[in-house]
Amino acid sequence: MYSKWWMENLSVVKKSGRPLLLVCIAASLALSSGCSLLPKEDEEEALPAITPPQLSKKPEYTVKTETLVFDVPLSGKLMSTVEEDLYFTDDANRRIKSLPVKTGDKVEQGQVIAELDVTEQENKLRQKRLQTRQDELSMIEKLRKADETGPEQLERDKIEFELKKEEVTTLEKTIAGAKLTAPYAGTIISVYMKKGDSAKAYDAVATIADLSQLTVAATISADSLSKVAVGMEAEADINGVGKVKGKVSKLPSPKAGNNGNGDGGFPGGGQQKKPDSIENYLLIQLDQFPEGLSHGTPLGVKIITQRKENAITVPPAALRSYAGRNYVQVVDDKGNKREVDVEIGLQTSTAVEIVKGLTAGQKVVGR
Repeated sequence: MYSKWWMENLSVVKKSGRPLLLVCIAASLALSSGCSLLPKEDEEEALPAITPPQLSKKPEYTVKTETLVFDVPLSGKLMSTVEEDLYFTDDANRRIKSLPVKTGDKVEQGQVIAELDVTEQENKLRQKRLQTRQDELSMIEKLRKADETGPEQLERDKIEFELKKEEVTTLEKTIAGAKLTAPYAGTIISVYMKKGDSAKAYDAVATIADLSQLTVAATISADSLSKVAVGMEAEADINGVGKVKGKVSKLPSPKAGNNGNGDGGFPGGGQQKKPDSIENYLLIQLDQFPEGLSHGTPLGVKIITQRKENAITVPPAALRSYAGRNYVQVVDDKGNKREVDVEIGLQTSTAVEIVKGLTAGQKVVGR
């Protein structure tokens, strides 16, 4: 009987096995969904990896061979070797009556450039000449009566007559000096005054030049002049052309004051300009003068005062000094460093010559 019951129940389980399996799966899902209803735990914050700081590596430089050049930089312009300012020498500060030329005009030798107003002096000269003629007649009469006149009185009369003649000569010179003429055939390259301006003595009125004889002219200070000599290598950097090599051909005149700056003065503007001269400038003779250049073209100049070929050099940052000792840190292929005493020579802003202690190709450590 028991066995019959067991077998009957077993058959029931078999028949209901699929629903039971579904019940188990549902229970499992319920348990898992029940877990998701619980509050979530806070996630751990992801911290960045901490790496120890690296020590900065000092720069390394290669000892090299190069040419060291020392120069004096100057500024200048193109000028003519035959060039000068024209001015009046009369200090009476008279006004300009006429100025028949303008910048760019070609003039012949002796041509009038400007003329002062000396109308008053011309009137006085006419009167003085008449008076002098009358004095001559009077003097002739006194000489005829020399026996009746004492020698002292006659001498005084002669002196008085000569003084009056001198007044005439002075007026004639003043009137003659009122005309400013071209000293040679050339071109008027600048005019600094205009009709009606007051012309003081030695204030430039105009500049004349022979434009067929252009050269490089540079201004130079007294300090720089002491480093320069005729024949030194030079390089002119001309606007619109580029760099042209040459040599120093002439130094400025010692008594020129070395202003060379053409103070003041705008052409035709009535502003006065002190006389300038080619003698105020350092001149450069170019190896080959470019064509098509005009007077006044601005330029830069470098005078090569010293040149050292095949110099062993290191950057200034690699040189160390202490208590009168000069040394460098040399590093080998394995990174080992050692101090080496050196003897230094010439120095520029970018290189130090090593006369003794190093050879080209070595590595040195910077500061």
